[in-house]
Amino acid sequence: MRKPVSVLIGFLLLAAAALAGAGPAAAQKEIVIGLQCDRTGATQTVGVNLCPGYHDYVKLVNGKGGIEGYKIKAIEIDHEYKVPQGMESYERHKKDGAVLIGIYGTPHTQALTQKLTEDRIPGTSPGFGTSAAADGQKYPYIFPIAATYWSQAAVGVKFAKAQLGGSLKGKKIAYLFYDNPAGREPLPILEDLAAQEGFQLKVFAVPPPGIEMGAQALDIAQRYRADFVIAHLFGRSPSVSIKELKRVGYPLRKVVSLVWGASEADVEAAGGGAVAEGYYGMQFAGVGSDYPVLNEIREMYKKEGKEPPAEMASTVFYNRGVLIAAIHLEAVRNALKAKPAGNITGADVKVGFEKIKGFTLGGLVPPLEITGLDHEGGGWVQIFQIREGKWVKATEWDKAYPDVLAKHIKEANAKK
Repeated sequence: MRKPVSVLIGFLLLAAAALAGAGPAAAQKEIVIGLQCDRTGATQTVGVNLCPGYHDYVKLVNGKGGIEGYKIKAIEIDHEYKVPQGMESYERHKKDGAVLIGIYGTPHTQALTQKLTEDRIPGTSPGFGTSAAADGQKYPYIFPIAATYWSQAAVGVKFAKAQLGGSLKGKKIAYLFYDNPAGREPLPILEDLAAQEGFQLKVFAVPPPGIEMGAQALDIAQRYRADFVIAHLFGRSPSVSIKELKRVGYPLRKVVSLVWGASEADVEAAGGGAVAEGYYGMQFAGVGSDYPVLNEIREMYKKEGKEPPAEMASTVFYNRGVLIAAIHLEAVRNALKAKPAGNITGADVKVGFEKIKGFTLGGLVPPLEITGLDHEGGGWVQIFQIREGKWVKATEWDKAYPDVLAKHIKEANAKK
């Protein structure tokens, strides 16, 4: 009677060993992605709309069978825009087996850069973070995947030049910015371009929390008499800048904001479209509801007998969430195509990012080309303007001054 028992035990041991040997391939019926969000902190206006867009795109893809037969599990952690919580969330995501981290926040990106490199897990920093991280050789596991602050500043100068008749020589440009490391990030580019284009640059720092800037607005409009304003503000401060510049009589058609001061929420908080009429803002994702992928998401909810989520109305941030998810999943798709067995690692997803080219998602995503050398993907933005209360596209996808940007990236990384 002992022989059958020992045979059974042996069989179970062999089965257990086989399952253990299958390891990642068996476990990765799901591919885990870590997503950092801020739903309750200083930039919650972004997170409560961006993160639902991310999850809806993942849900859409999973509903079609996933990627190469694998479902995506996006694990969100709200770090409240606090660096210690961001570091803790990374460790939790790593423990959960994440092969990719969607970082949220410039200080969080800077704090995590070394750990991501050591752990060989790619992290994305779309529209924020360290601009020099566009260099994929110096920052192998950081992927901006959208225009950095340096690229945004360069486009701001190009746009101002076009708006002022094709020449900036002798013009006065004001840089109105939130006084923190992210706000100061574009300064080297603006200073270099001021010398190159012959314009006068004056900076106007707004101290945190950024809700008082009456003095700066008055100085810009009546003392300095700026010909154009490039603004780089966060949280509640973009709406304050709109109201204050309007109050002192400065024409908002001479203001362009970098990407974090150009949402529906900013306009609403400023007093609505009538107040913000003429104001320009940069975008790294398409704005509005007329994109095929958004139609698919609405149809997905309709089939469930549900109305589309309210967050879809905040198209600036919601669409960015969709864009980030789409680029993440495209990198995972490329990794799985290279390793059909499914036991992909962070290093595989890194290579997957570096194969993204011509993926535009019906126009919602710019014409990115991410390579081993360029983790930014080209530095593309569109500029939209408030017209009759709504964001209306004013330019096509654009980028500017690549030689100047390349010089600064090289100089910054030579110091490391």
